[in-house]
Amino acid sequence: MTIDLNEITALMQLASPALPIGGYSYSQGLEAAIESGMVKDALTAEAWIKDVFLGVFARSEAPLWFLSYEAWANQDIDAVSHLNEYFLASRETSELRAETEQMGWSLLQVAQSLNWGGEYLSQLSSMRPLSLLTAHAYACFHLNIQSKNGLAAYAFSWIENQVAASLKAIPLGQVAGQQVLTKIRLLLPNMVEEAEQRAKSGLSMIDNFSPMLAILSSRHEIQYSRLFRS
Repeated sequence: MTIDLNEITALMQLASPALPIGGYSYSQGLEAAIESGMVKDALTAEAWIKDVFLGVFARSEAPLWFLSYEAWANQDIDAVSHLNEYFLASRETSELRAETEQMGWSLLQVAQSLNWGGEYLSQLSSMRPLSLLTAHAYACFHLNIQSKNGLAAYAFSWIENQVAASLKAIPLGQVAGQQVLTKIRLLLPNMVEEAEQRAKSGLSMIDNFSPMLAILSSRHEIQYSRLFRS
């Protein structure tokens, strides 16, 4: 079996915390869950991250990422634009929407600086506001990363950011954080397969129903003391 080292290193670059898109500054409602007392230790942090990952991310963001990648592969810019708008509309609070817009814009700056996609960059930059999901799917396609691998890198970054937020806000020790990261990471292969199947059924299988997450995120917007922007 031939291993494409260019693809592996491109994946490592996209998933690296050193990628300057600001993911470390967001908790996606986790900080509000910690403030409320719902998350208070490694066990409850693992349960929270797992529930959001499988109950929300896998059912909405992940299949939408697949659809966006497919639209880029087909050069269907109308479909890409529609999916970008759909994902932005699915963000239930202003800070969740601001998060993906800021990170999407930052990844666009990286893509432009490194000329990822060449002549296709104008199509990406024409989408305003731009979600991180759309920009990431674009980057993966134009870096010749296979869709399943690209989604795995996107999801791993999400998991890692959630664990990093737990380390800072609970706080957790480094070993406890790695234990949580390992347990959630092992769910990735099945999540990618589920997301692909949902994507094949189109938008009818996208499910973003998560009222508690939306409530906590809205509370976070007026939380008096906080470390994170979401």
